[in-house]
Amino acid sequence: MTATPLPSDGSGYLLYHSIGMYPGKVKAMAKAFADFSELWAALDDGQWMQALTLRARFIDLWRDLIAAEPGTLTSAENVTTALYSVVGSLREKHLKGKTLLVAGDCFPSLHFLLAGLAPRLGFRLKTVPLRAGESWVRDDDMLDAWDESVGVALLTFVTSTASHRSDVTRLITHGHKMGSLVGVDITQGVGLVPYSVKETDADFTVSTTLKWLCGTPGAGILHMKPELIAACSPELRGWFSQENIFSWDLDAFQYADDARRFDHGTPAVLACAGSVPALEWHAGQDQTALLAQNRELGAMIIAETDKLGLDLVTPRENDRRGGSLMVRLPVNVDGAGLIDRLRKIGVFADCRGPILRLSPGIVTKPDGIEALFRHLSDTEGLG
Repeated sequence: MTATPLPSDGSGYLLYHSIGMYPGKVKAMAKAFADFSELWAALDDGQWMQALTLRARFIDLWRDLIAAEPGTLTSAENVTTALYSVVGSLREKHLKGKTLLVAGDCFPSLHFLLAGLAPRLGFRLKTVPLRAGESWVRDDDMLDAWDESVGVALLTFVTSTASHRSDVTRLITHGHKMGSLVGVDITQGVGLVPYSVKETDADFTVSTTLKWLCGTPGAGILHMKPELIAACSPELRGWFSQENIFSWDLDAFQYADDARRFDHGTPAVLACAGSVPALEWHAGQDQTALLAQNRELGAMIIAETDKLGLDLVTPRENDRRGGSLMVRLPVNVDGAGLIDRLRKIGVFADCRGPILRLSPGIVTKPDGIEALFRHLSDTEGLG
């Protein structure tokens, strides 16, 4: 089978669940990294002030994005280290002898972390399973498993496996009635689906600047309610955890009085600087239009999936899903081979086992969706 490749403008780019793109990203990132190289390599004493100013800009853009108060948000190397900072800072009353509740479709890295921490910190990790034959954990099943024994719960805003969007406000309200602390991993939804720490009332929030925000790896974040920050003593701490980061008195360590106490060693300033252009680009967009474009392209994907008789493993309703569409391939279709063939015609997606993951964003065009499904229609075992 031969097909005319798409132009190299991102028309067939469907990987926003992994790395997001926006018009002009190459030049904007290149300038940000070049500017950082100049300031960091300058033969003067201004490096730290300028670098920390860039990091502060990153933090401010994130605060605006999720409606966070000053002093309640800091950067992190990734979502896993952000979660470790949280769990390793909580008082025993939240963990020891308690249950930590997660869904079976949470991001695996976070589950790996929690499973390792449970024996040492004395909590029981309770993982709510998916029902047989289903593709996401139902909110109702989370609620059924959630009683007063749950000290902490970690919710997934949008899942990476099915793009299922949890009703986090409903779940958090229930959790607070049970006396639980509730955190949310917003990685797969933020930047496309609106999220506000004020509206959800989450106790803490973790994320990255990848995906729909189009940033760089190494640029994660942690947000926490002010009253909880004051009660936390992170065990992952260092010179940046202090009120005065230049205090060298080994016997006078004192946590910063805000989210800075969740910092530790030297922060990943370069990742923050490299992500500032993406966050500034995103902040300048019509957020309603970004979501509307995704929904329009998503509707195309759903319609074409139905025509081929394939199984959509993502909620069909807009208010129950994130920005991705996941499609189950027949058992006789080689997913890796399919991805290779799509790459040759300028369509970029991925497979997790038999699940084809499709995430259209701002650079994706209807031509790309049409090219994808023309190829699928001509693929043996699919058409």
